[in-house]
Amino acid sequence: MATQHSRSVARLMMAPAVVLLLGWMLVPLTMTLYFSFKKYLPLRGGDLGWVGFDNYIRFVSSSSFWPAVQATLTIVGGVLIITVILGVLLAMLLDQPMWGQGVVRILVIAPFFVMPTVSALVWKNMFMDPVNGLLAHLWRFFGAEPVSWLSEASMTSIIMIVSWQWLPFATLILLTAIQSLDSEQLEAAEMDGAPPLKRFYHIILPHLSRAITIVILIQTIFLLSIFAEIFVTTGGAFGTRTLTYLIFQRVLESQNVGLGSAGGVYAIILANIVAIFLMRIVGKNLDA
Repeated sequence: MATQHSRSVARLMMAPAVVLLLGWMLVPLTMTLYFSFKKYLPLRGGDLGWVGFDNYIRFVSSSSFWPAVQATLTIVGGVLIITVILGVLLAMLLDQPMWGQGVVRILVIAPFFVMPTVSALVWKNMFMDPVNGLLAHLWRFFGAEPVSWLSEASMTSIIMIVSWQWLPFATLILLTAIQSLDSEQLEAAEMDGAPPLKRFYHIILPHLSRAITIVILIQTIFLLSIFAEIFVTTGGAFGTRTLTYLIFQRVLESQNVGLGSAGGVYAIILANIVAIFLMRIVGKNLDA
């Protein structure tokens, strides 16, 4: 057992890392709160004094605020549905014995290691270009008119791009969970005459519930701050402007640091609301 002295030494050794981590989080948060109460225009007069809650009122009363929140939640929800469903199916497929199984698994997981900017550029120019894109050639092959994806189906396009990036992560987590499943349960159910669908719903899916919960929680944290894919493809047009992109426009394009900081606080509030909701509704599986 650890003695009081050893625990004190351990705390002392961990203290620098804890202080650094707290500073890394608290300093930007404190500065965001500070500037959110000021009218700060770096290229148009600098610090123009305190304005109280005026930035918060202006940001939330903007006609772009609620559409941005809606776009954010739509992208998050769409990506979660696609990655969880396809992730389960891919994980079950990759768990089956096949020739070149190791190579196939590497190819499936590879997109997760591609930078978001590069991924968005590849999809924009190679797949979704209405003239020379692969999807345009596929449409013409079947006698259909090519689709201008990023303008006619912009939200669907963003969800497809982001889902392609995050599907390997979901597949990897779910594949690990499937491989930990006791094969004797499936063999016993098969010997009892249970069809594949019943084996999936009554054995495999309950076993994957905790892994699915982890996938949803982790992906949601990152998806709420999606930015690069939108910046590279649509530039926030055609209804794809998320809350993060709206903050970017207020800070860099409008040069209004105070207004953008207020938006950052709203983004933090939204992230916490979604996290609490997920922990209460979905996170119950972690205690099961």
